[in-house]
Amino acid sequence: MPDLDDWVEAVQEAHDEASQQDSHVVLVAHSLGCWAASAWLNKNPSSPTGGAFLVAPPDPQGPAFPRQAAATFIEVSAQPLPCPALVVGSTNDPYCTPGAAAGFAARWEARWHLAGACGHINSASGLGSWQHGRELLDSLTQQ
Repeated sequence: MPDLDDWVEAVQEAHDEASQQDSHVVLVAHSLGCWAASAWLNKNPSSPTGGAFLVAPPDPQGPAFPRQAAATFIEVSAQPLPCPALVVGSTNDPYCTPGAAAGFAARWEARWHLAGACGHINSASGLGSWQHGRELLDSLTQQ
């Protein structure tokens, strides 16, 4: 039962820990984590964050969204992010159409990349170490 407030708090803790070791923190998030990261960024716009790499954000209004299990995520909305961001989506993600993901990217004012037919871009997608994802992350951090 993921809870948005709990996840935003976890992003805060991870950011605090990472920023003690490196002043250039980049958030990397997948699925519901994209919404937690964006909510945290909007609550902490002046926090030193070098970027946000948001992979496979689910569409809370989509037919496959687990409304009961992730009820606190239903009302999220994409708003401009205070740092550079890259959203990566898939042509066959069961939780989000490419159009919806591109719309999130536009509202987050993020770059958009359609990675092809990668499912939900997770271990079930068979991508292994996902070299293409690493290259995309590098393109964000080298801006």
